[in-house]
Amino acid sequence: MPAVENFPQIRQWLEEMGIDSEVIAHRTLPFFKEAERTLLVTAETNAEGKALLLLPEAANAWRRMHQCAKTAGIDLYLVSAWRSVEYQMSLIKKKQQLGVPPEEFFSYLAPPGCSEHHTGRAIDINTPECDEVSGVFGDTPAFAWLREHAHQFGFEMSFPPDNPWGFIYEPWHWCWHPVNPANKSGK
Repeated sequence: MPAVENFPQIRQWLEEMGIDSEVIAHRTLPFFKEAERTLLVTAETNAEGKALLLLPEAANAWRRMHQCAKTAGIDLYLVSAWRSVEYQMSLIKKKQQLGVPPEEFFSYLAPPGCSEHHTGRAIDINTPECDEVSGVFGDTPAFAWLREHAHQFGFEMSFPPDNPWGFIYEPWHWCWHPVNPANKSGK
């Protein structure tokens, strides 16, 4: 991504939160347009009754992948899906209130405008009896299944170890990419 100054909206959001844009200026974070809320559909409803939203094509791909995994004896569920830029900012504000420095929380929280979640294509996945935030998901049979099969449904793991964006390894975070007929892998 070009420098943050080329994205005045990101700079404005950071300023609203009292964060110097220099904190992320060295990172090559992409800017993502927020999906229109009216275009989203319920991909899954969590145990608390909250509807987890995605674009229709991503939701359908998730449902197909979820069913295929279930058939293979792998139990997956969504932890998170679409979230607004406003919600992303609230997550960051909570970290600020806890005294966490931006250099730290921007290693696991994308700045507003740079989160795949607000595209309506990103999901955080877990499997029963696995702590959602510890990162051990990468050691589960569910993750092994995803690594082998998720691309067949258009999903790619966004933040592998040593990713170029400086985010922590997130084996639970996958993003749906429309399958290009010329490239059957879904990239």
